[in-house]
Amino acid sequence: MDKEDTISRSGSSESDEKQQPPRLFESIHAGFPSPAEDIPGTALDINKLVVKNPASTFFARVSGDSMEGDGIRDGDILVIDKSEEPRDGAIAVCFINGEFTVKRLRIQDKSITLVPSNPRYRPVTIREGDDLTIWGIVRYVIKKV
Repeated sequence: MDKEDTISRSGSSESDEKQQPPRLFESIHAGFPSPAEDIPGTALDINKLVVKNPASTFFARVSGDSMEGDGIRDGDILVIDKSEEPRDGAIAVCFINGEFTVKRLRIQDKSITLVPSNPRYRPVTIREGDDLTIWGIVRYVIKKV
């Protein structure tokens, strides 16, 4: 972890950090703040929020820009659930011909096409002889801003 990613908290011990989960504010307005809304949020366990099936959920870091149109950028972290059924329009992590990729699924009749959301890339229609495994469905994207 480089210096920019390191956060130090003064006045708290390691045990305090484990006992104090982050707080969740149910609503944050993007307009002008209201002084009446100085109310602490509820406890938030990020795993409970993004992990539906712990035994089948994995995280993966994105490398590349083929899904930028869907807001998935290089360095983002995907939350992938292998128990989710593939469906038309879902964003999926696929293993095709020996390589992992993340694309939107287009499933029509007996045809599957892996569709990027960046116009610089072409869709990949699965053909006879291609080795395709739909490894899991992307449920969340975690990004650094």
